[in-house]
Amino acid sequence: MALDLDALETSFDLVAPRGDELMDVFYARLFTTAPAVQPLFARADMRRQKAMLLRALVLLRQSLRDLDAIVPTLRGLGARHAAYGAEPSHYPVVGAVLIASMAQIAGPEWQPEHEDAWAEAYSIVAGEMLIGAAEVELPEAA
Repeated sequence: MALDLDALETSFDLVAPRGDELMDVFYARLFTTAPAVQPLFARADMRRQKAMLLRALVLLRQSLRDLDAIVPTLRGLGARHAAYGAEPSHYPVVGAVLIASMAQIAGPEWQPEHEDAWAEAYSIVAGEMLIGAAEVELPEAA
């Protein structure tokens, strides 16, 4: 399935001016929806964590028309997340929470096609991150 680039770009541009608020909403929702992940952030500087996630989303927005270029970055990110204790089961929850947070920030301008486009894009991103996580775990299992 091809990504709906127009829907992704348009919807991201709706939330980008409120990026800090998006990060606040995202982490509040994440810790409410999945309290089991909160200990993964116990030692994190949350201001820095929020800034890194926002930068990653901006990079994704800038790379939508050439996702292959960021595959190594996504796999490295997945490897780092595995080292932090992220599990494959966390990825669907994070995606749903991120998309819901974007919808909340965008308000009535958020459209069903935005939701669908982000679900597809997140699936690709998460898939590459999980490949990176698995590559780190393979030597340990051998």
